[in-house]
Amino acid sequence: MSERLHRAVYLTGPTASGKTAVGVRLARRLGAEVIALDSMTLYRGMDIGTAKPTMEERGGVPHHLIDVLDPWESASVAEYRRMADAAAAEVEARGRRVLFVGGTALYLKAMLRGLFEGPGADPAVRSRLEEEAGRIGSPALHARLAGSDPATAARLHPNDARRIVRALEVLELTGRPLSELQSGHDRPAPPGTMVFALDRPRAELHARINARVDAMFAAGLVDEVRGLLSAPRPIGGVPAQGVGYLEVIDHLQGRATLPSAVERVKARTRQFAKRQMTWFRGLSEVRLRPVDPSMTAEQVADELAGAVEEGASDGPGRR
Repeated sequence: MSERLHRAVYLTGPTASGKTAVGVRLARRLGAEVIALDSMTLYRGMDIGTAKPTMEERGGVPHHLIDVLDPWESASVAEYRRMADAAAAEVEARGRRVLFVGGTALYLKAMLRGLFEGPGADPAVRSRLEEEAGRIGSPALHARLAGSDPATAARLHPNDARRIVRALEVLELTGRPLSELQSGHDRPAPPGTMVFALDRPRAELHARINARVDAMFAAGLVDEVRGLLSAPRPIGGVPAQGVGYLEVIDHLQGRATLPSAVERVKARTRQFAKRQMTWFRGLSEVRLRPVDPSMTAEQVADELAGAVEEGASDGPGRR
């Protein structure tokens, strides 16, 4: 494990909880640079649907691991972790503090607890499973995985073909479920590792999600997706499954009206936020920081900066 990843400060929380605005202000108070902890803002050209912070929203604070992949590429959790560790080393070499900001729970867990990468890929097995996914569909493979490794299947979306194939590949190569193998590499981060999750009242969070989705469509999300589909190399399978992108693709390909697509994005985003909070509550390192609707981003950042400077001696937050 990289010690610098445990020296870093982490700001997470469900989608639309206000992480970007709080993160910029917290970075200023800590003398930190931000490393994005987000599996979707990695992609160039996917700006509106990922709520990628604009240069103005970044407020002059350096942000890293944004716009580092093309939409037809993909990166495993292990690849993200290597990139994040390298970025953290560069930030510390400049005498700055590292602040991770984002809501991708798998990335957060990998930063805190390391990652079991499993056996190397077997080209023949992987090719056969990928061909099968293309022929019968990834939901069918997901159902097969659920019969052999329900714990892994429960945390994977049925359309996440790449990770489903990998889990089945590990099962076939080792004879053991991926979840079982990973459990031996799941020790919590050292005491004192500072991980804060913004926790807003559910009704307020849902209202923020609905407003964000409306704003995304008003800002041109449909045109953004149309451009991704018509590019010389179209959007890849993993980013195309992202919340907002899948629903707009269905609309553009005639499977959904625009109003129904908007409502599906809102519903799926609310479901995603619920899953995120379940993940955060399941990580002992995470300190939930309740955010009252009346609090400004500056006030939240001030509170968090105080906790950081006290060494987070308050212990775990309310769960």
